[in-house]
Amino acid sequence: MPQDRLPGKTEMSKRASTARPALSRSASAEPSGSEALSRGADSPQPPGDPAHGDTTLDRYDISILQTLQSQARISNIDLANHIGLSAAPTWRRVRRLEQLGYIVGYRAELNRRLIGLGVLAFVRVDADRHNAQATAELERTLRQLPEVIACHYISGAGTFELQVVATDLDAYSRWTMSTLFKLPHVKDVHTSFSLGEVKAGAALPLTHLLPLASQAKAPPARRA
Repeated sequence: MPQDRLPGKTEMSKRASTARPALSRSASAEPSGSEALSRGADSPQPPGDPAHGDTTLDRYDISILQTLQSQARISNIDLANHIGLSAAPTWRRVRRLEQLGYIVGYRAELNRRLIGLGVLAFVRVDADRHNAQATAELERTLRQLPEVIACHYISGAGTFELQVVATDLDAYSRWTMSTLFKLPHVKDVHTSFSLGEVKAGAALPLTHLLPLASQAKAPPARRA
């Protein structure tokens, strides 16, 4: 009478080995089948992992940055088609660029004249540079003023260079008297007005990154 045969070590090993790949795919949530084939060789991985401190950019990253500067509302699929990758790796690359701080945000650029802000003033503010605490306090205050749309530390004469918007000259004058002159540690103010914008809000140039990207993707030299 035949007896039930217990699986031997070899059979148990085969069963375990066939089960592992399915568990591995499920745990990693990686695409499989036709999706993996469609990605194929056209989906190179980003140069490195930001968690490991790798901030290298390649030509795909630079193309993403160039495109998003001018078309921030582009869909991920259209962006992928534009740079020559499939959708999944393109999305991962955008997320990586955000995590590394290359992309700091997305916003709409408004026409200031159409919303009634016809005056753009460049304001040089002189403060006491020998008092670090006073300068830091003035900096914090300037950050909170909605009329100040940009502020820079500058070299030479003056401490800060501001870009200030107002509805008209009278509104700017009132703001200067009621707000700017009353800020702590302001010694003097010099104002120039824009007579017309020639260029504003332009995309940042990225051509200087291309030689670095070429070096990053170059294969290592073979050893003799």
